[in-house]
Amino acid sequence: MPTKEYRPYSPDQLLLLPPSLREWLPEGHLAYLISDPVDTFDLTAIEAVYEDELRGGPPYHPAMMVKVLLYAYTQGVYASRCIARRLHEDVAFRVLAAGNAPDFRTLSDFRKRHLDALKALFPQVLALAQKAGLVQLGQVALDGTKIRADASKYKAMSDGRMCLEKTRLAAEVDAMLQRAEEADAADDARYGPERRGTNCPRACGGARSGSPDS
Repeated sequence: MPTKEYRPYSPDQLLLLPPSLREWLPEGHLAYLISDPVDTFDLTAIEAVYEDELRGGPPYHPAMMVKVLLYAYTQGVYASRCIARRLHEDVAFRVLAAGNAPDFRTLSDFRKRHLDALKALFPQVLALAQKAGLVQLGQVALDGTKIRADASKYKAMSDGRMCLEKTRLAAEVDAMLQRAEEADAADDARYGPERRGTNCPRACGGARSGSPDS
């Protein structure tokens, strides 16, 4: 009879108290570095679009959608179908979405509908991440480009260097959004515009079981 004592493991244990999403990821995780600034940003340009919409159910919160898309793109996940899957399977995505799970078409339509607003918001978050330093978080890869964690150099930039840095970040964001558009277009052509295509290994980090119709 085994005598080794193991840590408690009860997969079917019911939670007596609601868990805090902040406990799901370590302090300083990139998801929080993206989430916290977005909570302070003016999202009026996005929110105004929904003010006069009376049909259908309430939309997903713009802050949540912005966080999820930006985090996905910094992780190299561009296809909306794959982002929708991560919202079910990846802890960081679930934390950012606070349990919400917009489908791939909602994600794709949000990006297209608010493209100009996203182009303005994304560089702000990435600039803050660079200014704060990403030593403890590693490096954020954007289409092959690294944002280096060197806060002191960023703070000491001249006005000219700052303008160049803003231009570079804006170009990176344009490339991210263009890659997302291309990924969705390719998946739409492959699966059809309304099919999830859950077995697409190309952009989701490995093959999964499931039919293209699921």
